[in-house]
Amino acid sequence: MTTSGADGTKERRPVIALAMGDPAGISPELTARLLALSDIRDAAHIIAIGDRRILDEGARVAGVTLDLEAASLDALDNAGTARHVFVDLAHLDPADVVRGEATLAGGTFATRNFRTALELAHAGKADAVCFTPFNKKAMRFAYPGYDDEIRFVADVLSFTGKVREFNVLEKVWNARVTSHIPLKDVASHLSVEAILAELKLTQACLKDAGYEEAKIAVAGLNPHAGDGGSFGMEEIDIIEPAVEKARALGFNVEGPFPADTVFLRALKEGFNAVMTMYHDQGQIAMKIIGFDKGVTMMGGLPFPLCTPAHGTAYDIAGKGIADIGATREAILLAARMAKKKRALSAAA
Repeated sequence: MTTSGADGTKERRPVIALAMGDPAGISPELTARLLALSDIRDAAHIIAIGDRRILDEGARVAGVTLDLEAASLDALDNAGTARHVFVDLAHLDPADVVRGEATLAGGTFATRNFRTALELAHAGKADAVCFTPFNKKAMRFAYPGYDDEIRFVADVLSFTGKVREFNVLEKVWNARVTSHIPLKDVASHLSVEAILAELKLTQACLKDAGYEEAKIAVAGLNPHAGDGGSFGMEEIDIIEPAVEKARALGFNVEGPFPADTVFLRALKEGFNAVMTMYHDQGQIAMKIIGFDKGVTMMGGLPFPLCTPAHGTAYDIAGKGIADIGATREAILLAARMAKKKRALSAAA
């Protein structure tokens, strides 16, 4: 589990706990393709978690051959093998998978895998957690309180800190002030304090990913960023004061800019991230810019947590055509962040 650094010395690869996602979608074949990639093997040591029969079916669909070491949860050795490891929970018969449908069986499979991966990282046996796509409907069948991944992580780890979802592309990140709430409630959830808190978390996460001097653009809420108050006062009363407070703290942040052009500005002017006020304000732009490469990262946890930004793609499950790009990028981002976090811990 070591690689040679630039100076010829050996350094430990980050250990990533990878939870297999919904078995009825493209997750099995994505997991198999990922475990077969040589650049992923060079970048990280993966402990994959699921059912080997489901993984083998994914490998058959993907047309890849896997070379994995089997291990039990009690016998994991982070320094013992150059090969990826598979932890077989043996908890889902492939005959019980209904391809292309959200089911209790699929949700039970995915939630147990995810819980196990989180517990490994929490126990210090993994440096980061990744997962192939879940289906929220199936997850709710198995875990009725499953609002989203953030809620599940907080429940499993009894984590009370601030966690936020970021969408990541190579050229730009998307942070947001509000997330999974009705659009009609967005304005009432905005405040100077809330925006400033999100900017602080965004700055910290960008730094963990290697952006030492991050440049952040902030979107307005209303059409034309309110047009001087003609279309709403949130920019004048809330967003502008938050930006000014952040700048006073030394952040390289600008805005608010009209949301319909802020991503064009960010790409043209070299902003590292765009902070939007609500979920789809950023998600639509990010998925148009790079749907097949987008990564979702949960910031604020004690360890990096990344997944491809796309979903389970029930419509193409089993066809062997799922694109590995976003899943590959998720692992590589988690590995980079885990290495940075480890280096900072060693220097402290």
